[in-house]
Amino acid sequence: MTAATEPVRIVRCPRCGGRSVYAASNPYRPFCSERCKAADFGAWASEAYRVDAAPPLEDDGDAGPAQQER
Repeated sequence: MTAATEPVRIVRCPRCGGRSVYAASNPYRPFCSERCKAADFGAWASEAYRVDAAPPLEDDGDAGPAQQER
């Protein structure tokens, strides 16, 4: 019996824009190399990337379920 092989999927590396194999054989996927993966992790760790969030709503105090019924 022969094992069916999946077609190789090539994607763009999110760090350098180079070609990257997106398969289990690439331990750095979706990155092309250990260097790109480490550089991206470093950017997150140093807070160079940020996720936008809505400002917090004003606090109404301790408005539990009993206080909400008026």
